[in-house]
Amino acid sequence: MIEVSGADFSLGDGTVVLKLEHLQHSGSFKARGAFANLLLRQVPAAGVVAASGGNHGAAVAYAAMRLGVRAKIFVPTVSSPAKIDRIREYGAELVVGGDRYADALAASEAWVARSGALAVHAYDQVETLLGQGTLGMELAAQAPSLDTVLVAVGGGGLIGGVAAWYGGSVKVVGVEPDGAPTLTEAFKAGCPVDAATGSIAADSLVPRQVGKLMFPIARAHVDRVVLVSDAAIRQAQETLWASLRLVVEPGGAAAMAALLSRSYRPATGERVGVVVSGGNTVITRPA
Repeated sequence: MIEVSGADFSLGDGTVVLKLEHLQHSGSFKARGAFANLLLRQVPAAGVVAASGGNHGAAVAYAAMRLGVRAKIFVPTVSSPAKIDRIREYGAELVVGGDRYADALAASEAWVARSGALAVHAYDQVETLLGQGTLGMELAAQAPSLDTVLVAVGGGGLIGGVAAWYGGSVKVVGVEPDGAPTLTEAFKAGCPVDAATGSIAADSLVPRQVGKLMFPIARAHVDRVVLVSDAAIRQAQETLWASLRLVVEPGGAAAMAALLSRSYRPATGERVGVVVSGGNTVITRPA
């Protein structure tokens, strides 16, 4: 965690606290949910299986490696090379196929039926929510005077866990790419529904809909959801590097993009926590 002045980012006189989950084991907050699953559940001889846009797969592969468990990971073709490389480095069996997370999920479910392996869901599972909730517990201890926490939303496991921990004691705000508004559409419909899945953050923030388990938590404890453009996400990545030398993937920079683009406007003196959720990316130079 690091704390900076809002003035450093032309955000007024408030304070910005960055929770640096891109430095977490396996490169994202997902390690929390992965370890919670493997430690709280009985793992069969067939091992574990996960479907992922990349970060969850890397987290499950890492946890399995550390705990001596077999792992098979299914990812879609949109997964970034950095995330695919991480999964392979951790020794998991990797299957790449299909265009979207839903395709990987269907393939993983078929494998569970054939093998008896334990399914570790990326976001719609009690143990996953419990694990992600430890981020809220840590942040509350590290920065107890926060007014607001900004959290990127994909399937909703992270914001569900964080919002459940805070229970309304701080304002929790979701941030989504405008090309992948899963929680926004769920709030409109009153239940999880399919949403668009087009964004540069497609490998981490675009399942078709939020999880059923997190949705009642979000309705009770998420203040609102704001949308950010792909251009704003790219700008946030560049700013985090230029100002703080933080290398962050697009999905990991989405929450910061809400501040920098003014999609979320803090009040005078507001203390805002920003979850920098992942850093599994590669450095590229403009042509």
